[in-house]
Amino acid sequence: MAEQHSWKTQPRAAAWVRERVDEFLADNPAAAEFQNLLRDETGTRLVDWIDHFELRDVTGIEEAGYVRDDDGWFRHPEALLPPVVFREHERLLLRVDSVRDFVTANAHRFACDVGGEPLDLWRTASVRSGSSRSFGVVERQGCRTSRKGVERSPHDKLLTEMCREQLRTRRRRFEDRETAFRETRELLTSMISRIGVDVTCELFFEAERAYWQSRNRAARVQYMRQQTLGLGWGNHDHHTYRSSRAAFHHLVGILELLGFHGRERFYAGADAGWGAQVLEQPVTGIVIFADVDLSPEEITGDIAHEPLPPRDSVGTIGLWCYLHGEAIFEAGMHHLECQFEFDNARRQLEQFGIRCMAPFTDFPHLRQCFTEGEVWAVEDSRIAAALQQGWITPEQADRFAASGVVGSHLEILERNDGYRGFNQTGINDIIRKTDPRFLTSP
Repeated sequence: MAEQHSWKTQPRAAAWVRERVDEFLADNPAAAEFQNLLRDETGTRLVDWIDHFELRDVTGIEEAGYVRDDDGWFRHPEALLPPVVFREHERLLLRVDSVRDFVTANAHRFACDVGGEPLDLWRTASVRSGSSRSFGVVERQGCRTSRKGVERSPHDKLLTEMCREQLRTRRRRFEDRETAFRETRELLTSMISRIGVDVTCELFFEAERAYWQSRNRAARVQYMRQQTLGLGWGNHDHHTYRSSRAAFHHLVGILELLGFHGRERFYAGADAGWGAQVLEQPVTGIVIFADVDLSPEEITGDIAHEPLPPRDSVGTIGLWCYLHGEAIFEAGMHHLECQFEFDNARRQLEQFGIRCMAPFTDFPHLRQCFTEGEVWAVEDSRIAAALQQGWITPEQADRFAASGVVGSHLEILERNDGYRGFNQTGINDIIRKTDPRFLTSP
């Protein structure tokens, strides 16, 4: 398991990026207009949607901490900032789920030139503006910014759509854990052999977001707002899965099959009772926060690959899984965290009846909060089993049966100065506040 990493802010690199953004906004009226639309319609910032820059002048980029890779792209190894490549014609491209949706949603505002064919792994839409600096969007399906020239036959595209359908409709309820993981692994292995690991990964999490969204009103409201501009979930920061102790190494195995690597270990302290493995897929850029109940002495072990022994009690994470099921299967993700303009997003969501919990991180470089939890009904058999195990009281069992239990959230996040890390202290309090045993009402 990857060791803990002490991420630091990168103000010099962030300032370099802001200067490039300001240049584009000053030179391209469409980009300036779209920045205002993002702020007013979605509560997000243009900088958080940037997929990459194509620039003629990269003066100062290496002094800001960017490193040039073998493909000629500049990337910052310690910051969450967009990559940059040298091009004669300058472009600023935002990451969206679908070029088609973007063009459709904005046709009354902008005329766009679309690059690429339907179902290509890489497609763009450039807004016509007459500016020397182009502004537009890119849709990438399982490929890096530096590998857009992938040719696909009609047969390849058909296979991809078949796999997309299979993932959207995959089985989520099983008789036992072993069958669940075996069948899911077999499904993904078959897909990877047909369309490749990176495209499979992209499609898998597209389906995961759709399933989570179907069970969370805050997610549906925010998706509607972002999709009004044809954006989708292109501003996702990380996907959070809760796992029982018995299933954790199986969950990590599925993620590694999809191309993820352990990035860092997360532990909120000896009294927290839980920890996490952070994983990242280097091509898609998807980040996973995988939560599990942990004892203080276990954090030094290889929790990602060695089975965790059973315990007589469950913490917040284990109880959630016991009541709702594994996040990778029937429960779905605990939350998706997306990047926003923090105060603005909270204020706008409240106008739709979506209230947010108090921030659990409120630093200049990192601000975080959950929307109030979506309450799910719990099967009577699960409540009865938890009561029999002694994990909940009779009073709690009655309350859960009558009122349900919090299941999922949307998380509002604002990052500044290129900070990539997570709050190691304040998050423990918010996790405790999502434990239904400590709530007086759901």
